Amino acid sequence: MTCIFRWAMPCIAMTMATACGGGGAGDDAAAAPIVSASPTPQPSPSPTAGASAATWWRPDRATSWQWQLSGPLNTGYAVAAYDIDLFDTNAATIADLHRQGRKVICYFSAGSSEDWRPDDGQFASGDRGRALDGWAGERWLRIDSASVRKVMTARLDLARSKGCDAVEPDNVDGYANDNGLGLTAAMQLDYNRFLATQAHARGLAIGLKNDLDQLAVLQPAFDFAVNEQCHEYAECAGYSVFLDAGKPVFVAEYAQRYRNDSGGARDALCAASRNQGVRTLVLAVKLDDSYRFSCD
Repeated sequence: MTCIFRWAMPCIAMTMATACGGGGAGDDAAAAPIVSASPTPQPSPSPTAGASAATWWRPDRATSWQWQLSGPLNTGYAVAAYDIDLFDTNAATIADLHRQGRKVICYFSAGSSEDWRPDDGQFASGDRGRALDGWAGERWLRIDSASVRKVMTARLDLARSKGCDAVEPDNVDGYANDNGLGLTAAMQLDYNRFLATQAHARGLAIGLKNDLDQLAVLQPAFDFAVNEQCHEYAECAGYSVFLDAGKPVFVAEYAQRYRNDSGGARDALCAASRNQGVRTLVLAVKLDDSYRFSCD
């Protein structure tokens, strides 16, 4: 599941849930400067034929959403788009959401291995780096590996075959974390652009998950953004590059004060969200639909 690591100096703080379930905590430190050069691209399978460059869904800033990655899926929200797990959701459920007039965003981790996924054995022995602290069964991936890219293109094929309209690849900021693989900002840019190109070649929209320090340079390649806790950590301003391009920014917040509206915290959060134009939900960190408050 999704996770976010926020490294700060001199301290590191994070929130943990079952598996890599919903959010994180702590403050972002300034990442290493973005290097403009890209590494030599690794070979990847040819994109699935038949997708036109003009055919993928392009959500706009008015697009409302629901995000649920665990537990029985609640399909009853009157929203434009559902963000759900690629592996745990079958094609029939996606078709049912389509019949209700919903678009479907399919989540998978693109930057970490998860030992419970059915294709986990397809990674090469040298593909895995350090464990994601606090998330059992997950390890950072070597994003310039041909085998990693082959797995990810197969996942994009799976998303297309199930009828997903878009994908949300997670953990695409490994270079800014203690990955044990020597990942760099340039490697991350190359990999994230690779994911966007391959998604579009299959007629899929794609969202940029977190990766705050590369928002401006990657915005042209992505159709929307997904963020965790930018209100809590005063990081939402960077998303103006997406909003100014007419692209939606989907935000999830997990702090207890937002759930309880302590001292009017949720009211203030939603006022700020509406003022900026991002689409903010207050959710359980497990993303299990145990509670949901929308700022829309």
